[in-house]
Amino acid sequence: MDNSGKDKEATALMAEAEKKMKSSQSFFGALFGGSSKMEEACDLYVRAANMYKMAKNWCEAINCLNRAIEIYTDMGRFTIAAKHHITIAEIYETELVDIDKAIAHYEQAADYYKGEESTSSANKCLLKVATYAAQLEQYPKAIEIYEQVGTHAMDSTLLKYSAKDHFFKAALCHFCVDMLNAKLAVQKYEEMFPAFSDSRECKLLKKLLDAYEEQNVDAYTDSVKEFDTISRLDQWLTTMLLRIKKTIQDDESDLR
Repeated sequence: MDNSGKDKEATALMAEAEKKMKSSQSFFGALFGGSSKMEEACDLYVRAANMYKMAKNWCEAINCLNRAIEIYTDMGRFTIAAKHHITIAEIYETELVDIDKAIAHYEQAADYYKGEESTSSANKCLLKVATYAAQLEQYPKAIEIYEQVGTHAMDSTLLKYSAKDHFFKAALCHFCVDMLNAKLAVQKYEEMFPAFSDSRECKLLKKLLDAYEEQNVDAYTDSVKEFDTISRLDQWLTTMLLRIKKTIQDDESDLR
């Protein structure tokens, strides 16, 4: 089926969903299984959204998912609504490349998950928000999330190991704003979570802070390279570390 065929099928599914909604709102419809008709309408909207996605008609896909979300939230089905918010966020993230809108939908999904006490699902969404917030230089927002998720992780036997990564990222965000803030943050994380002190991430942060204080770009670069040989740096970490390095170089040129 070509894209125009998928578009037509999606439009037909939407029309059917609208019809179900109207009949569920009528007096007799509400009397005889109004909520099951609403469920059916939601299912049709989601099927239409999937067809629109296959046709790469992203705006209509989002429109259908938003209609389904409205109905699910009215019915108090917040976990399903959250899942659809994530789908919309992913479309904004990868297809429409509108990061602000992706952030807004991940935040909404996190709120719904929190309300349903699904903390781990909420945290997954919040970590997406933090990743993008830091890239957009909204550091306070990113720091708040990384600290919150890190604190939750360190109290959990299963998640304890990941706490160091969250505190590492929070400290790098602090570092992008102000070196002294980063120094104080590292001390705070070590007090809160003593295992952080022994981590390679914490040792790297201390080396980077020393290099920054000495305005020594070479020492900074060597420390990052050494870390990267054992733990490969992903794109996000590389971006943050380069931003910090640039501030040393800028300070150096200011002194000349």
